[in-house]
Amino acid sequence: MKKFYIACLGLFISLNSFAQSTIIKYLSGTDKDHTVQWDFFCTDGRNSGKWTKIAVPSCWELQGFGAYNYGGDKNKAHEQGQYKHQFTAGAWAGKRVFIVFEGSMTDTKVMVNGRQAGPVHQGSFYRFKYDITDLVKFNAQNLLEVTVDKMSAEKSVNAAERDRSDFWVFGGIYRPVYLEIVPDTYIDHAAINARADGSFSLDVYPHNLHGDETIQAQVQKTNGENVGKPMMVKADASADRLELKGNFNKPALWSSEFPNLYQVIVSIKNKKGVGHTIKQKFGFRTVELRPQDGFYVNGAKTILKGTCRHSFWPETGRTLSYKLQVMDVKLMKEMNNNAVRMSHYPPDQDFLNVCDSLGIYVLDELTGWQAKYDTVVGRKLVKEMVVRDVNHPSIVFWDNGNEGGFNFALDNDYALYDPQKRVVLHPWSNFNNLDAHHYPDYNYILKTANTGKAVFMPTEFMHGLYDGGAGAALEDFWNKMLEYPHTAGGFIWAFVDESVIRTDKNNTYDGTGNRAPDGILGPHREKEASFYTVKEIWSPVYIKPQPIDKSFNGKIPVENRYVFTKLSQCKFKWKLVKLPSAQAKTTQPVSTLTGSPLPLELQPGQKGTLNLHLPANWADNDALYLAAYGPHGEELCTWSWAIKSPQAIIKAPVTASGAISHTEQGNELIITADGKKYYFDKSTGYIGKVLKGNKTISLSGGPVLAGVSTVLKDFSYKTEGKLLTVSASYTGDASMQVKWTFAPGKPVKLDYTYTQSGDVDYMGITFNYPEERVTGMKWLGRGPYRTWKNRVPGQQFGVWHKDYNNTITGENWDYPEFKGYHSDLNWVVLENKESPFTIYTDNKDMYLQMYRPAREMDALKNNNVEPPFPDGNIGFLNAVSAIGTKFQSAKQMGPQSQKTHADGTPVSNTLWFEF
Repeated sequence: MKKFYIACLGLFISLNSFAQSTIIKYLSGTDKDHTVQWDFFCTDGRNSGKWTKIAVPSCWELQGFGAYNYGGDKNKAHEQGQYKHQFTAGAWAGKRVFIVFEGSMTDTKVMVNGRQAGPVHQGSFYRFKYDITDLVKFNAQNLLEVTVDKMSAEKSVNAAERDRSDFWVFGGIYRPVYLEIVPDTYIDHAAINARADGSFSLDVYPHNLHGDETIQAQVQKTNGENVGKPMMVKADASADRLELKGNFNKPALWSSEFPNLYQVIVSIKNKKGVGHTIKQKFGFRTVELRPQDGFYVNGAKTILKGTCRHSFWPETGRTLSYKLQVMDVKLMKEMNNNAVRMSHYPPDQDFLNVCDSLGIYVLDELTGWQAKYDTVVGRKLVKEMVVRDVNHPSIVFWDNGNEGGFNFALDNDYALYDPQKRVVLHPWSNFNNLDAHHYPDYNYILKTANTGKAVFMPTEFMHGLYDGGAGAALEDFWNKMLEYPHTAGGFIWAFVDESVIRTDKNNTYDGTGNRAPDGILGPHREKEASFYTVKEIWSPVYIKPQPIDKSFNGKIPVENRYVFTKLSQCKFKWKLVKLPSAQAKTTQPVSTLTGSPLPLELQPGQKGTLNLHLPANWADNDALYLAAYGPHGEELCTWSWAIKSPQAIIKAPVTASGAISHTEQGNELIITADGKKYYFDKSTGYIGKVLKGNKTISLSGGPVLAGVSTVLKDFSYKTEGKLLTVSASYTGDASMQVKWTFAPGKPVKLDYTYTQSGDVDYMGITFNYPEERVTGMKWLGRGPYRTWKNRVPGQQFGVWHKDYNNTITGENWDYPEFKGYHSDLNWVVLENKESPFTIYTDNKDMYLQMYRPAREMDALKNNNVEPPFPDGNIGFLNAVSAIGTKFQSAKQMGPQSQKTHADGTPVSNTLWFEF
């Protein structure tokens, strides 16, 4: 069973530290993987009207009860869940006993031994507790009864959390339930303000003081080693808050780059000794929002690179686990995020603890999605949120609702419980000297960079619907945002697809149309292509790869985009590889040379040149890889370069087999070369098929000039010595000249030149091949994911393979997707049920079009994320289309997202076909 990480419970400490520590007794399980069965009765929907069992904690819909609803659903289910659980109380006479709920959706009434513990709690995402000392039978069995109403009796709770919210609305006790047993005189909670200058203050909230006590606080390293002297204050029996202060010399500071943690032991002491002790982790750090300047951590300007994260797992909804929290934060760090925004509610304590320990800046958010809590219930929930979360050094802002769900009367309440006085934000609006404008287009970014005054930090941007947004257009946006002197970064929507496993629909996924598939990761954390794009663009060691040519001297421009890390604290490793041929049965390099450049001393924000010190024979290899590693050994990014031109790639040998000949049969020209027959349609000039012995290779319908209407002007063939050529020319909206060359013992060569004018979605030629006969492909180029015109970074140059799939990004998760555009093509082997064949290109910067991705079910509702594709299904393109976001078309997303301008200059390319 999961280790009881008492740190995840805020102020609690382990049972063995002191005799008067808080005792924790779990009544439920601890997480989604460790549950306890309680008796359960559901009043409506599935499995209703009978007493049965349910796992606690859980969302009851995922356990087969009630009905599912997404926030935007017009008609909401409103079933009630009734829980019963027997528990044994110990010999706790003279102590106080509290029952604690970490989270229950929504209105929760608690009864112990037939008596109500306190007022019905309203609000789904907050820790609440009741003093049940007078209700519990010590040394005996006790009956806990909990009634949970999915819809609240308070209209504003429904408005803020459920009626219009852009997320799933579940029901049930979905976070742990436990007892806290403390002495009669005890510390309820404490609030810390530990600053970068070493100053330390502690607000302690004691209960039932008698006036003869002393409150003592001892700061320690997390290994228990004392730091400095203890701080003490004489207790005042009438005081509900006592303050302790101290100063510490040059403490190790907390930041996302170096998340140094301390702990403080707080004790109530009297003549008899220690009465009660708690332990709390914290970090020394100072966060500031400086008006018309930026966001600062420990005195250094900091850019937040974040995503918006729902607390979600497809089989268990909002019920998560410590293991999953660690997974998510590690994925954020791997993607070079340094920040996360809670959307749209406070997360599990485990998640904040992991952010503290691994180093992620957090925006902690009160629920309120386009509608707000009223002031009475809102004040209670603000207090519950801040009291629970105040000591996490990872939290740098409080969010008071989202997108209009702001109750202005609550803005000043956060500071009542937060001695750090963190800035309160209104995500989506310009408030408290910060412009959090949601989903700006590129012109808004451009205007802000040129004329803005407020600190700019969109709390949602680059909406990642299906395969659009997220990494697409991010490079243009980010470069322009970094030009703005008052930028504080931004938060991509969203971290994960919120597609739930429907237990009422044969355990199928449901993303409720296009409302939930917004993630850079799938629901089980499957990585989309944008994951790698974000990783490269947001790498704190930044390199803009330029193509390698003959002038390359092994020196690469580099920028240190860290805030606190010197580049000399990072490591680099290069690798030179020779790659396998198209005929090889492997994708792994044939040979590898490795090395490490000398450290480069660059302070944060500085630029310099990294000398790789490559061997003299570096140009004999096919590709160069350079990996950067951060100060903790983590891989930040790996960049890759092709060394040889596509023209230098050795083509497959072809066995010569007699003279090349030709015949005509009706409308067909048939070329016989090296034992194969090539069929051309004389009325179109297109290839029709290839016969290889008794096998038919159904390549046809090309070359067609992609997206352009042309007609055949001339078609001819001739023999030139041992060669035979087939030529065609086309005219119309553009012109193209085509020449096929058949030579003994060589692949078939296709030379083509086209001239095109105007703004186009794509440029190049296409062929057709029956999709139902394709089984996979292997290629030399960038991969393994597809690219768009405005999402090229993140993919590695090498030899790749993937089996055929018909994946729709965000609807199923067999990644990487087979279909789409692939960049920097050198060659491709199309694997099929007929006979595999290989196509080489002699030209740099060639895109491979591999079919047209299937359309999302709701794509017709949002054509922004349905980029145009040529009619042909196998394309060799010099330009491809860009993709938009949920709210913006590609043309609104910056320079890389515009159509390609063809200026009438002839474009010439060469392909080689080996069948």
